[in-house]
Amino acid sequence: MKLGLQLGYWGAQPPEGVEELVRAAEESGFDAIFTAEAWGSDAFTPLTWWGRGTSRVRLGTSIVQMSGRAPTSIAMHALTLDHLTGGRVVLGMGVSGPQVVEGWYGQPFQKPLARTREVVGIIRQVLAREAPVTNDGPHYPLPYTGPGSVGLGKPLKPIVHPLRPDIPIWLGAEGPKNVAMTAEIADGWIPIFYTPKSAAMYQPWLDEGFARPGARRTRDDFEIAATCHLQICDTPEIKRMVLDAIKPSVSLYMGGMGAAEANFHNQVFVRMGYEDLAAEVQRLYLAGDKDQATALIPDDLVDDMHIIGSESEVKEKVAAWEETGVTTLMLSFRGADEVRRVAELLA
Repeated sequence: MKLGLQLGYWGAQPPEGVEELVRAAEESGFDAIFTAEAWGSDAFTPLTWWGRGTSRVRLGTSIVQMSGRAPTSIAMHALTLDHLTGGRVVLGMGVSGPQVVEGWYGQPFQKPLARTREVVGIIRQVLAREAPVTNDGPHYPLPYTGPGSVGLGKPLKPIVHPLRPDIPIWLGAEGPKNVAMTAEIADGWIPIFYTPKSAAMYQPWLDEGFARPGARRTRDDFEIAATCHLQICDTPEIKRMVLDAIKPSVSLYMGGMGAAEANFHNQVFVRMGYEDLAAEVQRLYLAGDKDQATALIPDDLVDDMHIIGSESEVKEKVAAWEETGVTTLMLSFRGADEVRRVAELLA
């Protein structure tokens, strides 16, 4: 199992100390660094800026929101960065949710699975550069001939010859149908809230995708890149502080990251067996009582979602994640010293 540095997306201001984190990851043998986006910082710009000082690690997006760019634009970003980095790009993408897609990007959210198929198919056409890019699907028609068209659209091939004709595409997926489709059409999967306890739930969904005609991968060459926070705690008191510090983020995703009618993250917790808890946390969060919602998050859930504990506990937990089929652990850290310590511990 490989290690990745998860830089995530920015808060109110750009984070400090990232270049030191990236340098430590490169020097310590990490396999990759990843950036993300929500509705503030984008994923590609920080990845390019911070990745410029690296020469070995893979550079991945975890994740790019597909509705924020045309599929050909996403392909252009990936194609360009792949040239600049000597073929080290991993393109991680996801559909996000209706509040972001319709509220931030002003795009319809309907039929996310069908849209994902079209996006992936168009990007693969661009990178293959075998013929002018066309798409007959209803979501991203190329050339466009719909309302407002002047009728002059022409199928095009990218001017730049891609360095690699098949950049790895990983998809963020949560529900059964989306996970199965990911196993069918993608090179890897970026699950959210994947844990050793919940891993068995996903296996039939993955198997369904691998068994479909034309599936790109099998379990043997399919990547599963799970994200968690890893922290070595030298005392029980430090572990207590870390668990409490993470709970607000858990309650945000469980209760506040979406509407009551559509919170896909909330539904992941329901499938994990926390139906009553997820409902109450969501009720409190949407009512504005974030502190009470956070107080309901149990230690066991946070402990399952993340790798926190003594050195021996961390090694044991990492082994448990690997046993479930995870090929890359995307880890968040507070400082470069933690990166080095973890790399040495798990070496």
